[in-house]
Amino acid sequence: MRLRLLLLLALCRAGPAASGRSLSLRGSWRIRSGNGSLELPGRVPGCVHSALLKRGLIQDPYYRFNDLGYRWISLDNWTYSKKFKIPFNISKWQKMNLIFEGVDTVAKVLLNSVPIGRTGNMFKRYSFDITSVVRDVNSLELRFQSPVLYAAQRSKAHTSYSVPPDCPPPVQRGQCHVNFIRKEQSSFSWDWGPSFPTQGIWKDVRIEAYNICHLNYFMFSPVYDNHTQEWSLEIESSFDVVSSKPVSGQVIVAIPKLQTQQTHSIELQPGERTVELFVKINKNVTVETWWPHGHGNQTGYNMTILFKLDGGLTIKKSAKVYFRTVELIEEPIEGSQGLSFYFKINGLPIFLKGSNWIPADSFQDRVSSDLLRLLLQSAVDANMNTLRVWGGGIYEQEEFYRLCDELGIMEDKTRPFIISSPTNGAESIKEGWLSLNPYDNNFGDVHFYDYISDCWNWKVFPKARFVSEYGYQSWPSFSTLEKVSSQEDWSYNSKFSLHRQHHANGNNEMLHQIGFHFKFPESTDPLQTFKDTIYLTQVMQAQCVKTETEFYRRSRSEIVDGQGYTMGALYWQLNDIWQAPSWASLEYGGKWKMLHYFARHFFAPLLPVGFEDQDVFFIYGVSDLRSDCEVKLTVRVHTWSSLEPQCSSETERFVLKAGTAVLLYKESVPVLLKNCGNCTRQSCVVSFYLSTDSQLVSPANYHFLSSLSESVGLHKAHVTAIISQQGDTFAFDLETSAVAPFVWLDVGSIPGRFSDNGFLMTEKTRTVLFYPWKPTSKSELEQCFRVTSLMDVY
Repeated sequence: MRLRLLLLLALCRAGPAASGRSLSLRGSWRIRSGNGSLELPGRVPGCVHSALLKRGLIQDPYYRFNDLGYRWISLDNWTYSKKFKIPFNISKWQKMNLIFEGVDTVAKVLLNSVPIGRTGNMFKRYSFDITSVVRDVNSLELRFQSPVLYAAQRSKAHTSYSVPPDCPPPVQRGQCHVNFIRKEQSSFSWDWGPSFPTQGIWKDVRIEAYNICHLNYFMFSPVYDNHTQEWSLEIESSFDVVSSKPVSGQVIVAIPKLQTQQTHSIELQPGERTVELFVKINKNVTVETWWPHGHGNQTGYNMTILFKLDGGLTIKKSAKVYFRTVELIEEPIEGSQGLSFYFKINGLPIFLKGSNWIPADSFQDRVSSDLLRLLLQSAVDANMNTLRVWGGGIYEQEEFYRLCDELGIMEDKTRPFIISSPTNGAESIKEGWLSLNPYDNNFGDVHFYDYISDCWNWKVFPKARFVSEYGYQSWPSFSTLEKVSSQEDWSYNSKFSLHRQHHANGNNEMLHQIGFHFKFPESTDPLQTFKDTIYLTQVMQAQCVKTETEFYRRSRSEIVDGQGYTMGALYWQLNDIWQAPSWASLEYGGKWKMLHYFARHFFAPLLPVGFEDQDVFFIYGVSDLRSDCEVKLTVRVHTWSSLEPQCSSETERFVLKAGTAVLLYKESVPVLLKNCGNCTRQSCVVSFYLSTDSQLVSPANYHFLSSLSESVGLHKAHVTAIISQQGDTFAFDLETSAVAPFVWLDVGSIPGRFSDNGFLMTEKTRTVLFYPWKPTSKSELEQCFRVTSLMDVY
């Protein structure tokens, strides 16, 4: 269904040498269409679409049906050009290179009307020797070829064997033959995104001039020796030596906080040369390791590398070093066929909790550092420790990986590599890299999608070793859709709603899942019906992914019928690329859907998980902590018609062992109801939590004893809020007139998030905090605030 990639790449690129000169060619360029009828200024990094939008020649490409209306842009052959002066004496330099960090995608490069090279890979860094071509005043051109037409030509020329698929499914409204071009695959469309095959210079471009030699890049990998219990660094540096004689000198590597400084002698022969260094860390100093979020600190150390070479040449670079070990454990399991599939970080087994990352925008020049931080911080705030970077997007910018290191989000180039995903891991290798059954629950990772079966039935889900994709769709909030639509679009079956859905029958599948447990909206106002349906899709998605994730988390410590030991749950997907229905928990721009608030609970370090099997109710205690903890379990039963608990019980204090999922509670449902007054499945709901004395240490969880469409005693709740400011945050003091399921607080387009949302309100009052992402005011919040709970849609 999708291309995959399990890879987080940490690469430290070197800039110009200290004795060299560098000229950035970022900024203003000229862009013209293939026949020259359209010429306009453009920015680099950037793309043609962004340039057209900035000049007011097109609308927002995401508005309504513009993904179809603007296809002419990707079908044209555009040219980027720039005239520039060299601000230094070019005759003093032995070599001058033109460096493109990223060109999108197929282009012929000309300097002063002389062809100097071609590009054909969006992800590759290109370096062209311009020493004999460059002048004091220069003209540079990149003549792009339409990626759509190029891919079609390449497909037509390839006749030796078939390369499916020729085109995406019609529902995706995409372009064909994307597998014949080394470009972001989703730019030709996907089941969650539009077709915008961009052209442009999407990363940095510069000229570098140097003598003697030049540092192209350096990269490093921390290594731990289990035998000596010592850390070391493997450092690889790449040089271009333009001297006719060997260049010798010293390399000084220093990590001050680890009291480590080592000097190495090197000699570089003329040509392209690689230097490998092995630096031992001072064994008398304690190295603090990097831990994924929730398991420890993300300690990093500043490192400097100084190259002192012949001719007075000095090159100094700095980087942040994180020390960690990552092992993929695939070994036999007692009582089960197959092999385990889990990760040890610094020797500790870690349950990977997280999601899948897709490109944050169709136009990468719109993906700022602030946007990346907002999205990645939202992942951490939902108790995630892992993101899986999807292989049909891009190699993410270095800022993405820097932020992941800082925030405690895992997988980079030194980590275990598997040939594809899903895979049977070691078994796939044994089977010659082509598995007979790549979805075998006894090996590797699996993907699971089922939109037809009832998602509240946990028996539908695979008891696998590691689940790297699963999920359900929902619609984004009305405030997000409103920006790219018009009034005629605001119904569930509008032309716009059908156009925006890129998953076959996706809109109906959402209604199908809603129908299992909820009634459909009953408003006579078409706009309100649309808003209520959006709300129900988010309720459905959140509840479905909650049920599935909790099943995976409680399966970490047990083998049932030979299957289990699940050690990873990464739902599809974290973020959105545009405003449309998708599997995402974060809307385009970063607004949290109900699912993301639920994720904050179902990924909590300590969690009680409730489920039924053959009329028996079970509660498991799940711990991701690194140490044992002493807690007690409280179980309450509420009737839908009362804000007072019908009955409550609690266990004695017990020790919940670190890194386990264990049975805490077991009771026949009929007995539970009988012992709780007049309760029936339809009239009552169960809630439960872990605590130490009166202090909650887990989220309060709940279990529905029947579909909410069959509930008895549920009243329409009147929920009010008094808003007050507390420093940089705002407190919403809520009061309800009745028990309210799925209470949803919304402040429209005001950016920020609540401390909790989409919750079951079983008490009369509750305080929820709002964390704004930009300055706002109490009056603005009061004006935009809306609250919805389940019975409001009927």
